[in-house]
Amino acid sequence: MSWWGYVWRRRYLYLMIAPAIAYYAIFHYLPLYGAIIAFKDFNITKGIIGSSWAGFRHFEYLFSLDKFWQVIGNTIIISLNRLVFGFPFPLIVALLLNEVRLAVFKKTVQTVIYLPHFISWVILGGLMVNLLTIDNGVVNNVIRALGGTPVGFMSDESVFRQTLVFSMIWKEFGWNSIIYMAALAGVSPHLYEAAMIDGANRWRRMLHITLPCIRNTIIILLILRLGGIMEAGFEQIFVLYHPGVYSVADIIDTYVYRTGLSEGRFSLAAAVGLFKSMINFALLLIANKLARMMGEQGVY
Repeated sequence: MSWWGYVWRRRYLYLMIAPAIAYYAIFHYLPLYGAIIAFKDFNITKGIIGSSWAGFRHFEYLFSLDKFWQVIGNTIIISLNRLVFGFPFPLIVALLLNEVRLAVFKKTVQTVIYLPHFISWVILGGLMVNLLTIDNGVVNNVIRALGGTPVGFMSDESVFRQTLVFSMIWKEFGWNSIIYMAALAGVSPHLYEAAMIDGANRWRRMLHITLPCIRNTIIILLILRLGGIMEAGFEQIFVLYHPGVYSVADIIDTYVYRTGLSEGRFSLAAAVGLFKSMINFALLLIANKLARMMGEQGVY
């Protein structure tokens, strides 16, 4: 059968995925053309084509900046904290909810923990300021009433990163648990029944049935998270940070925003973004290769 005959027989399937293909082609692949700005002295009046070539001069300048390595370090530290503490939490919540037998209680809990995902960081940022500011925040007022010393959750460099990680986990863990709940729904109940007949308690059923059955899902999500290790959450940090915590909270994305849009250094900002994307791509390939070496399917 010819290639065209193969496509024609499955034309309705291809028609269904056509909008997704068009979306990625228009908004993800075509804009890659603009990456050449990183290799040019971009002048907005001359455009991309008319601007003169700069070669790797912007990258050499970046690598010589102490500030650049500082934002790289902040990005990695915040991302690793989000990975270590944020990745297991949705899985734990999904495992706990999977053991709940009262349907009304289970659906109520799911609804409550999903809700923060649909609230923008702009709104949550205002709420966090009202709750956590050292002057008149609700949390610090309670600490004062109990005789403690107020904590600068939003202003103290020593705790600001922890505030970022905790708020991210609180906002997203309910939504991220949906994938695990879907994977758990696919585990055959006959396996649990056989294990119960053999005398396995809930802990052993979870260790020897539940986790092995959803292991591939866990590995794929972990690979995707590792591939985005250089993404530390621009919107959240942009809303919450300020010059007083730049030394611990300024990440690659916020640095690109200030350098590219605020200072008008578009070529330098493009160089930073391209460097970040290449690191993410390399980490994704490495994580996928390690997963396949361990016998897992991986993402491709």
